[in-house]
Amino acid sequence: MRTILSAVLIVLVTLLVPASAVAYWADRELGDADRYTAAMAPLAEDPAVQEVVVTQTARALSGQIDVGPFQSGVDALLGDALRSFAGTPAYRTAWDAANRAAHAAFLDALTTGHGNAVTIDLAPVVASIKSELVADDVPFADRIPVSERLSVEVMEYDNLGALRKGFRMLQIAGVWLPVLTLLLAATAIAVAVHRRRAVLATGLGLAVGAVLLWITVAVCRRLTLDDLPADIDRAAAGAVYDALTAFLRTTAWVVLVAGLVAALAAWVSGRVRRTP
Repeated sequence: MRTILSAVLIVLVTLLVPASAVAYWADRELGDADRYTAAMAPLAEDPAVQEVVVTQTARALSGQIDVGPFQSGVDALLGDALRSFAGTPAYRTAWDAANRAAHAAFLDALTTGHGNAVTIDLAPVVASIKSELVADDVPFADRIPVSERLSVEVMEYDNLGALRKGFRMLQIAGVWLPVLTLLLAATAIAVAVHRRRAVLATGLGLAVGAVLLWITVAVCRRLTLDDLPADIDRAAAGAVYDALTAFLRTTAWVVLVAGLVAALAAWVSGRVRRTP
């Protein structure tokens, strides 16, 4: 009976490893503005992401500047200026500010229950861009308006209420699910008749759970990119997904190594005991 109970607990631990990692990730990584911004910060230097930012920003700003017959020339000049701006420290500061604003907007939509769309205010970012362009004497840059609120809708969801409930459940689970996984692993070893074998099996269970987590992240990446509209840059979207899920991939490797080390230690211990 104790052997069966231990085996059942080890199976539960295996299945809870990916669930615990995702819950903790949603609560402590996606739910924290500083960690979210830090995860997105390296993308400021990603070429694919930079190109998307430049293109979208140039499109938004060109609509704010009316220079009549000179419009096409100014648009081209603005695009070149923004590409140069993308390599400056001011751009990285603006990138962090935009991501912090996006995180605040997304978290507000998930926690307040207001509306079915997520919008972010780009006015602080535009102000930073304008000051840099004016300092570089870019023609007509002084005409970029920044006094009015410039918002952009980044997500519209038909049933945001369901997403709110799911996110709330992950936040709650993020506190206790990892602890429960560790307690079940310890219990599986404690109740086992042959504890060394239980340690070996638990270690292998953790390793299998880590592989399941890695597979989940990889499959979700493919599904996410395949479901994007045709006008979304796949390389940039992939870079964003990889940045946001870096914690999960790191966790998978850590748990995999820890599980294999525990299993190997139990196996070596058994071999040593059998040696005359």
